[in-house]
Amino acid sequence: MKKLWLSGLCCLMMGTLAAQAPLKVMTFNIRYNNPDDSLNAWPHRKDKVASTILFYGASTLGVQEALHDQMQDLQQRLPAYKSIGVGRDDGKTKGEYSAIFYDTSRLQLLKSETFWLSETPTVAGKIGWDGACTRIVTWGKFRDKKTNKVFFHFNTHFDHMGKIARRESAKFLLQQVHSIAGTTPAIITGDFNAIPADEPIQIIENANDPLHLTDSKSISQTPHYGPVGTFHGWRVEGDQPIDYIFLKGKFNVEKHATISEAWEGRYASDHFAVYAEVQL
Repeated sequence: MKKLWLSGLCCLMMGTLAAQAPLKVMTFNIRYNNPDDSLNAWPHRKDKVASTILFYGASTLGVQEALHDQMQDLQQRLPAYKSIGVGRDDGKTKGEYSAIFYDTSRLQLLKSETFWLSETPTVAGKIGWDGACTRIVTWGKFRDKKTNKVFFHFNTHFDHMGKIARRESAKFLLQQVHSIAGTTPAIITGDFNAIPADEPIQIIENANDPLHLTDSKSISQTPHYGPVGTFHGWRVEGDQPIDYIFLKGKFNVEKHATISEAWEGRYASDHFAVYAEVQL
């Protein structure tokens, strides 16, 4: 009887510990590999990007602007991770990825796909609306090995020029999250090229829309840590974010931060990573 009681207590404690282990979520525009960046070019930054991911122990990470060689460099430096995603130009390896890296010790991938932010979302390389570039969303369905709970992660990068493209992308993203994830909780990360007062973010966060998303920063139990702005362009950060971690469904957010470390005045990217610890 005593052994049975101890066994039950042990199971209860293990379950409690698992429930207390938050998912560590990160979104990171890593800046495409541009040789014209001189000392800020990718060869000088790739170890900084990888070490940021490893130090914060991201369970799931959305990256933007990653070219195929950058994906390979990160994969070499993140041996415990696997990635999902395709190049936006051909649906294979050409063009920028909006990929997701996930920690295989924590998460099991159940399904993944990529769609295009355009009037023809299944056609690779199609530019949507008045956009300047091809834009995509990569998503994965995951099972948390610690809690056995299932969730989705969507990762994207909105257009930097087309106002109509950003507006319509916001509407389409909400529809797709609802269509694909249904009532299953979802994490949505990305560089949205829009500050909170801009139309795309207003659409995404519109509380009157049943499909709306919640900015994880707004419900963090611990006050936000780090700068408010997330893009600095190698010089000075702005006073407003354009990179976000949004949530759909029931989440507790323990912490939220903008990661602004520098190495002798050099940054890992021209964007700061955004980080949150969440629980389903």
